[in-house]
Amino acid sequence: MRVLLVGGGGREHALAWALSKSPLLSELWAAPGNAGIAEHAECVPIAAEDVAGLVAFARERAVDLVVPGPEAPLTAGLADACAAAGIRCFGPSAAAARLEGSKSFAREVADAAGVPGPRWRRFDDPAAARANVREQGVPIVVKADGLAAGKGVVVAATVAEAEAAIADIMESRVHGAAAGASVVVEECLIGEEVSFFALCDGEAALPLGAAQDHKRVGEGDTGPNTGGMGAYSPPPAFTDALRDEAMARIVRPALAEMARRGAPFRGVLFAGLMLTASGPRLIEFNVRFGDPECQALMLRLRSDLLGALLAACDGRLAETGLRWDAGHSLVVVMAARGYPGAYAKGSAVRNLDRAAAVPRARIFHAGTRAGPGGAVLADGGRVLGVGATGGTLREAYEAAYEAAAAVDWPEGFYRRDIGHRALR
Repeated sequence: MRVLLVGGGGREHALAWALSKSPLLSELWAAPGNAGIAEHAECVPIAAEDVAGLVAFARERAVDLVVPGPEAPLTAGLADACAAAGIRCFGPSAAAARLEGSKSFAREVADAAGVPGPRWRRFDDPAAARANVREQGVPIVVKADGLAAGKGVVVAATVAEAEAAIADIMESRVHGAAAGASVVVEECLIGEEVSFFALCDGEAALPLGAAQDHKRVGEGDTGPNTGGMGAYSPPPAFTDALRDEAMARIVRPALAEMARRGAPFRGVLFAGLMLTASGPRLIEFNVRFGDPECQALMLRLRSDLLGALLAACDGRLAETGLRWDAGHSLVVVMAARGYPGAYAKGSAVRNLDRAAAVPRARIFHAGTRAGPGGAVLADGGRVLGVGATGGTLREAYEAAYEAAAAVDWPEGFYRRDIGHRALR
């Protein structure tokens, strides 16, 4: 099969690596890709948001399947454009992608489906949002209603922090005009947070696995939220019984509600869950693989990823199963100093071969580009995902951190406590 992978981050490198192992694959392209993805695919200079350019390329090269990594092309209608061109696309329509494109829409769907979640309200007026925060008290969660690249959520411990978040999102528009047109203010759920993924074909759903992400930039889960500073899989707190409950009470009811609305969901549904004393409750839906969670999951997947994605596209999930490594995986994100704020690009990242030589380790490129003479240059905020597997989480942790320490990149930093709650 001829496959076009869309995106150029660590998630896409993990997907490219997994897809490259499929016996079904004959040719793999990535748009735009990165320096690491180029080891597995031919990179083409088409932006992930260039829907027309992606479809034109897919038609020209007789692509059999388009696999979008990030959410932006899905909310922009990539799956719809592929369908119109007669090309299979592993991802939801623009109408179904609103589950991530609008936090308030996702809450409306969840409420209609009876999915357990927090109390919430949407506000178009910042003064009204601030008044609600003062009325509800803290801790409280403030979310940009639109897409914010995983950074539009503030868990506020004080009223002043919540009001500052509302000002940043709605008045300063730090996440863009569309994302900040409104905010969703939610009850702060208490418990253990888990990222749970399910493959969906519009009707059936298949559990794809779970991971635990570390969103805060600093050790001990301190500082601002990021796109993710590391992840591990599987989370010990997410038992098989909780997985089954999440499928029965959250994933399948949401799928049924989307089908009822005439927007059946096909692709990977990412349910951010809080494991509370009363069971799993929905924090939010996303419509793509998480990053860095995808890296942790792909390290453990033993099934043919391409075959599973095709089954979701073709409505054959009911006859599909997945096999997983019985061990553990852990991924440490190396980011440019200053992230998630301003950071510099262009510094050289050295000794990647030495890091990759650590037993059971694997390096995923997130924000890199090729430089002169085969150099690898930092080209983003999150630059590398340094992952490893192990029979225990401790073994995976030690291998991943041994590999991270081997990387020579003074301009970067990483947390040294990924997996700390589970390891305790």
